[in-house]
Amino acid sequence: MTMTSHLQSLPALLPRRLAWLGLLLLLLTASALVQAQVVGQVTHLSGVLTARHADGTRAVLSVKSAILQGDTLITERETYTRVKFVDNAEIVLRPGTEVAVNKYIYDEKKPENDSVAIGLVKGGLRAVTGLVGKRNHEAVNFDTPTATIGIRGTHFGALFCQADCGGIPTPSGQAPADGLHVDVASGAILVSNAGGAQLFNAGQFGYVSGPLQPPVVVPANIGVPVTMPPAISSNTNNGMQKLGAASAPDCVVH
Repeated sequence: MTMTSHLQSLPALLPRRLAWLGLLLLLLTASALVQAQVVGQVTHLSGVLTARHADGTRAVLSVKSAILQGDTLITERETYTRVKFVDNAEIVLRPGTEVAVNKYIYDEKKPENDSVAIGLVKGGLRAVTGLVGKRNHEAVNFDTPTATIGIRGTHFGALFCQADCGGIPTPSGQAPADGLHVDVASGAILVSNAGGAQLFNAGQFGYVSGPLQPPVVVPANIGVPVTMPPAISSNTNNGMQKLGAASAPDCVVH
């Protein structure tokens, strides 16, 4: 092709290239919108709560801040927070906790499209089932480093320890052992990993020492309840009461 013919073909190629460029920008925009989908809101907070967004940027959150799909929530020392999701599910996070909202899809008209995947990377939480879990419990999973927690219309607690649970109250007064501790206030949870699966009902406690060890039921006198202060778990305050290590006693949320 001569230089002249190449130049003559540019006007014909330009619209096609612009069309491809427009399509690429549309796909990138759609992807960004999916990642930036608002799936929840901070309702209660004491201390510093940070969100690491899916694009790697970080933001310090406050009461009424939006939670986006793909966010990783990080609570600092002495920070408790409570988050309400679009289907009315709620989670309360302890200090030193990292939770990834990997997926949160609630389709009001098409329950078959529901999908919730939350990852407990470290620390502890309490969770109460929302509409997704009530109508399609198979669509909700909480992943942890040692096991996956499936819900059955549930209010439960989960605490993952890795030599960082000193000071957490236990019936024995000793620090919780490393691994995953769970307790069920209502409903049931199914905890499973490569070692096996175990159903835990209301009032029961469980423990998983590692990803290859099966989940086991433990007696209440040695179980580890995941506790939260009333100022965060109660609906009677404005959600902004400041908490210190000794400012309010812990309680199990029921």
